[in-house]
Amino acid sequence: MAEWQPAGPWTVSTRHQWSAPFTTSGGPSLLRRLQGHAPSSNQVVGFLTLVISGCILLVLAGLTLAGAVLGLTFFGPIVLLTSPMWVPVGFVMFVVSAAVLSACGFGVAALAGASWLYNYFMGRQPAGSDRVDCARSRIADGPSDVTDYAREHGGYARSRVKDAAPGA
Repeated sequence: MAEWQPAGPWTVSTRHQWSAPFTTSGGPSLLRRLQGHAPSSNQVVGFLTLVISGCILLVLAGLTLAGAVLGLTFFGPIVLLTSPMWVPVGFVMFVVSAAVLSACGFGVAALAGASWLYNYFMGRQPAGSDRVDCARSRIADGPSDVTDYAREHGGYARSRVKDAAPGA
């Protein structure tokens, strides 16, 4: 009888079916089929990165929750006893911060508007300058358009008034 040699992962074993645990009847071995579906090294590294970062985030979430519970446990009574002082201070801080943020926002808006006007008057054509030019021409042409319209349709209005009041 020939001496048995171990089969490699890409070779089909010639042993009996009962002694080859990874073969099917007449088909390729189970190892070959699994190797066809094996993930690439990039996928393995990506999965390990996902697992490790997920574990780190889970630990950090637990520490945050524990810190919040301990903080409320220790500082809750102090905040409750000093709340008559914190409510007005909090309201004043809210109003002051809203005023400062509003002033900063209005300052940025004014600076942006001044920059746009400077670019417009220097002839650099900032965004939207075509609309301003169109509106300016419509405003300038408005009175002449109205007088032309009145000249064209003025007689029509007078004749309609005479028809409405025949005795006048």
